[in-house]
Amino acid sequence: MTQALLGCIADDFTGATDLANMLVRGGMRTVQTIGVPAAGTKIEADALVVALKSRTIAPQEAVEQSLAALEWLRAQGCRQFFFKYCSTFDSTDRGNIGPVAEALLDALKDDFTIACPAFPENGRTIFRGNLFVGDVLLNESGMENHPLTPMTDPNLVRVLGRQVKSKVGLIRYDTIAKGAEAVRERIAALRGEGVRLAIADAVSDSDLYVLGKACADLKLITGGSGIALGLPQNFGQLSDTGHAADLPAIEGRAVVLAGSASKATNAQVAEWRAGKPGFRVDPMALSRGENVVEQAIAFAQEHRGEPVLIYATSTPDEVKAVQKELGVEKAGHLVEAALAAIASGLRDLGVRKFVVAGGETSGAVVQALGVQSLRIGPQIDPGVPATQSIGEAPLALALKSGNFGGTDFFAKALKSLDGAA
Repeated sequence: MTQALLGCIADDFTGATDLANMLVRGGMRTVQTIGVPAAGTKIEADALVVALKSRTIAPQEAVEQSLAALEWLRAQGCRQFFFKYCSTFDSTDRGNIGPVAEALLDALKDDFTIACPAFPENGRTIFRGNLFVGDVLLNESGMENHPLTPMTDPNLVRVLGRQVKSKVGLIRYDTIAKGAEAVRERIAALRGEGVRLAIADAVSDSDLYVLGKACADLKLITGGSGIALGLPQNFGQLSDTGHAADLPAIEGRAVVLAGSASKATNAQVAEWRAGKPGFRVDPMALSRGENVVEQAIAFAQEHRGEPVLIYATSTPDEVKAVQKELGVEKAGHLVEAALAAIASGLRDLGVRKFVVAGGETSGAVVQALGVQSLRIGPQIDPGVPATQSIGEAPLALALKSGNFGGTDFFAKALKSLDGAA
């Protein structure tokens, strides 16, 4: 039995598949679990990714879940560990990125790690500690309007410093440009200054490869999925690099479910609705007790000859209006629960392929479908792979972070799930 080499903990479901996608691209056969598997469960893969739903829960609860994931991964024999969070560093001043990172360091009895959410392929870069989304700073990207984790400060040294007890430092771009040995020297210097966590600049994929090599001996690495580009190279010859992304074909109907309110998902919904059938899940109708779930399933049945979009995606202003009326937590829960119930109902009617937009929505949907683990297949768009559930009656799934994918993502994802082989 192949012993896992890299053990990963992700703070949401789509972030987990994003990370797993990167590892597969590097030749690592990768399995993603939904939550922490039962003690004693053994899974054969080069890399294991435990997907939690811990990004916006109470910090102490996020810490407890992450430590449970670490314990299971250590039992699998993993040699290195990775804590994955969003490339936009989604968090609040109380966490959860910082508290979880510190707790994992404590558990591993180590004294240093880096934090690098950069993902240049998707426009996320870090320069002098400041996070850019495309050509604008994080706080000008639309993330300042996020309903749960508004990001109003682009300086990640400051952001992380407000979340942790430890001293936070910076590994700048000009050090990284000199190569892995210069980065290792900078890490040694930071350790000498009492720094325990350091933001690492990265403006290109080459920077991520340098960081991966420089951090080969760290017990823990934290960041976005981008830095995973440079990790597989540290483990020598892998088991089956040529076929790490292979998946068998799955027959059956398909549906698209969208719960994210991000700019990217709004554009994707608009593109779909321009010529294809869609049904809107109205949170206000849900709050009034209307049978929205049954209506959505009936709509899909009426169009059973083609995929349909069922969406709760709205503009930031519409989201704020609903939250003002219902409250942030209730509004989010109503939508997630409805989309999860719709997914379950459609699965029972023969749907076998699901494209899901939004991290929280994806988490709710996979739980409703009873999915416990996923094999990771080929990339659809940067950060989003095709996946398949493991077990009887497998399902094909594409789980997308809200901000990822081009405007035609839904069509591309359906084509990819149709063509898995």
